[in-house]
Amino acid sequence: MGYTTENIKNVSLAGHGGTGKTTLFERLLFTGGSISKPETVESGKSTGDHTPEEIERKISIHAALGHVERKGKKINFFDTPGSSDFTGDVILSFRACEFALLLVDGRDGVQIETIKLWRNLEGRKKPRGIFLNKLNDDRAGFNKALGDIKEKLKREPIPFTLPMEEGAAYRGIIDVLNGKAYLVQGDGAVEKEAPIPEEYRDAYEAAREKLIEAAAEGDDTLMEKYLEQGSLSPEEMHTGLIEALAENKFLPAFAGAAAVNSGLIPLLDFICDVGPSPLGSKDTIRKEDGTEAPMGIDPARPFTALVIKTAYDQFSGKLSWIKVITGKLSADSETHNVSENKKERIGKLYISQGKKLEEVKELNAGDVGIIAKSATLRTNDTLSGGDQNLHFLPLRLPEPVHSVAVNALAKKDEDKLGEALVRAAEEDRTFRYQYNAETKETVISGMGELQINIILDKIKTNQKIELETHVPKVAYRETISKKAGAEYTHKKQTGGHGQYGKVVLEIIPLQRGENYRFVNAIFGGAIPKNYIPGVEKGVVEGMAHGTMAHYPVVDVEVKVVDGKYHPVDSSELSFKLAARNAFREAMKQAGPTLLEPVMHLTVFVEEKYLGDVMSDLSGKRGKILGQDSAGGIAEISAEVPQAELLRYSIDLRSITSGTGSFSVAFAHYAPVSGRIAEDVIKARESFKITESDE
Repeated sequence: MGYTTENIKNVSLAGHGGTGKTTLFERLLFTGGSISKPETVESGKSTGDHTPEEIERKISIHAALGHVERKGKKINFFDTPGSSDFTGDVILSFRACEFALLLVDGRDGVQIETIKLWRNLEGRKKPRGIFLNKLNDDRAGFNKALGDIKEKLKREPIPFTLPMEEGAAYRGIIDVLNGKAYLVQGDGAVEKEAPIPEEYRDAYEAAREKLIEAAAEGDDTLMEKYLEQGSLSPEEMHTGLIEALAENKFLPAFAGAAAVNSGLIPLLDFICDVGPSPLGSKDTIRKEDGTEAPMGIDPARPFTALVIKTAYDQFSGKLSWIKVITGKLSADSETHNVSENKKERIGKLYISQGKKLEEVKELNAGDVGIIAKSATLRTNDTLSGGDQNLHFLPLRLPEPVHSVAVNALAKKDEDKLGEALVRAAEEDRTFRYQYNAETKETVISGMGELQINIILDKIKTNQKIELETHVPKVAYRETISKKAGAEYTHKKQTGGHGQYGKVVLEIIPLQRGENYRFVNAIFGGAIPKNYIPGVEKGVVEGMAHGTMAHYPVVDVEVKVVDGKYHPVDSSELSFKLAARNAFREAMKQAGPTLLEPVMHLTVFVEEKYLGDVMSDLSGKRGKILGQDSAGGIAEISAEVPQAELLRYSIDLRSITSGTGSFSVAFAHYAPVSGRIAEDVIKARESFKITESDE
């Protein structure tokens, strides 16, 4: 059946790797009646981890989508990866959902990836909750974990469920909102409702009082009544909680043990009864004038949707995941792809239960579904039902942090490799690839070594091609350190018209980042105006390969001060060749300097690794800009030469036993000298400027 917008709920299950997201996803589908039997991750049969690479590695690599029908509502759940290598699929789920549930291991508390995800949610002002999992483990501690959340995330969690015992004695949870207990069933069945045991009555009453306080935050009238009377009716409490959660005014926390189906019914009921619906939430559009504006999710407006993900299934082909923002999309209809300015014929529509596709007739505003086998749809495309010329903002994805150069061993396989890389980059938008003409390498970049290895392994297996990889070359630059001048006369006589042009140049250093400035200071017609474009072309060609190591030249002002021409033999080509050689002669006299790219690096590590990481960065010629610590997690900000970071994802994983993570972005170019510069220049000795470069 088609669900109206107010009866749809979209929930992202996110958190650090190993916190039990896929297990919770599987057990929620089972408890909600969507699947008849829950499978373990280890079995390779779970609904969430269904691709060959996920089954082989026993980890989530892609977001999975499933749904539960409960109390007349449809709940879409996104099961997301926990590794930072696959953060792109977490971010698309945040974009598509109105509520995020962060899983925290009841044994280990808040971990690094959860903190990073929390910051992302803070930037979105997205309502969220916490599910404290694995409370049936001997090392688990509910109150300890709540304290850890408060310390590290700077928000006090409000328990909506309480555990009855912990560790081996764990027997279930108390649903504070609805005044019930739910007991674990030893045969793996759905948890069983029971009265609250008398020994937990005081804890229940105290927790319920906190829920009433949270509800009062949702509305000024409710707050007045609460302050006057000290309580709220169940109806008022329900209304207040809905309003307060929609505005992210409190952080609900849930106790449970997903592997034994515990804590799931109260969680499902909370999502149904209190969780935000898409109605009233907003996406963002970019208007024709470049400004941004909110777009409310609204069933009454004409149809619009955003393509949030592209996947390729070996049986179903290309699958385009869409979030419907306004209106309704019907099967066998025609829409407009605003991004491509093309008509888009929609055939069949689907919703999914993991890899299983279920055909539907329509998708209403707020829902998430799948269009199969569209040749033109791509991630971030905007679909419209009419002539609306609006574009939804693309997914806000992090920049890649790890790169390798790749090529096919057999020349005949290069085209096949290119096609496979295009498809991989479309499936995962945090994965990039480009041909670097400067270094003559195909360079692929992503969020980490694991992501890139999995993509390359998949290409090798599916395309039957052999690949080799190596550390990519660094794109150095050359510049000058002082003013200099030179002249060059290009003269050639070959019978008939010859070639003649004389150019006198001055070159001056510019501030770092200014790149290039050309000044025509010719007076009196020493070089006719119609030859000046040829002079500038020659300068630009001269800057393409410097005099130290043939790297491009930057941050130079070139001033043409004099010259000479011949009325018969001069031509634009003559002046281009003269200018190119004059520039190179001037550069040799201008104190040429090698520049290297410097990156801005942000590292997240547990405090116990702080000293080792700082020492490693110092050894990498890094400049520490600052550090901040909170709740046992340190954030280090530094500037480090790119040449030192080509394998940093591997180095950091080694130093921090796989727990550290980082982000990196280009900062600026900086001079490099001494032994390092000598090594760079020596490595370029075999570089030859080809005729095409000239």
